[in-house]
Amino acid sequence: MTEKPRAADPGATGSAPGGSASEPAPGEAPRVVIRNNRKINQTREPDGAAADAGSNAPAEGLVEEAEVVVDAIEMETTALSDSATDGPPVVDSPAEPAEDRPAGESAEAGGGGLAAELEALRAELEERTRDVQRVSAEYANYRKRVERDRGLVTEQAIGSVLAALLPILDDLDRARDHGDLVGPFGSVAEQLISTLGKFGLAPFGEQGDPFDPTRHEAVTHQTSADVTEPTCVQVMRRGYQIGERLLRPALVAVADPE
Repeated sequence: MTEKPRAADPGATGSAPGGSASEPAPGEAPRVVIRNNRKINQTREPDGAAADAGSNAPAEGLVEEAEVVVDAIEMETTALSDSATDGPPVVDSPAEPAEDRPAGESAEAGGGGLAAELEALRAELEERTRDVQRVSAEYANYRKRVERDRGLVTEQAIGSVLAALLPILDDLDRARDHGDLVGPFGSVAEQLISTLGKFGLAPFGEQGDPFDPTRHEAVTHQTSADVTEPTCVQVMRRGYQIGERLLRPALVAVADPE
């Protein structure tokens, strides 16, 4: 039966044979000591020989293996320290993710997107402004057209009413010529004529006026040495107009020069 190996001394800091401790040099990483109580290549010995070997001889194979492991750890620690001092290695990557890009590049990309959005909003605002101007111009033209049409409709309505009253005015003219338009009846006739004048009704056609084919309707023609141009020598029925609109031409007798 094999005997358990003795526990290592807790105060030992080195791994050299004989249990001697070694202090680390200044600036040098501390040595890592690995202890293992297991024996390597243990073989069954006679009871007496195993007892003597376990009590007197250290595990030389275990010590050598621990020293190799410690040396490897020290070399790795030194390499890591040198790489940390020199800085991390630079590795060229084909493309950086969006979250790993520097803040400047992200800000520049955001600024470009904001400028494009602002330009699109400006173009849309200009288009809406042109639409409003076009609609305003169309509304102004529509309002002018409506006002003109309203004036024409009003003038036509007044003209229709006055044209219906023209025969009454002709009777008043004949009564005046015969001297019957006197007294209260004459006053009423004068008030009627003045009221119709407020609506723009104006009579024309007097004896001695030059003949105008657009305003006069010639009933008879005669020659006379007293005139130098076609002249209205007799007015049979006066004409009327509203502003520039002709309601009725005048019936006249025309005298031409010899």
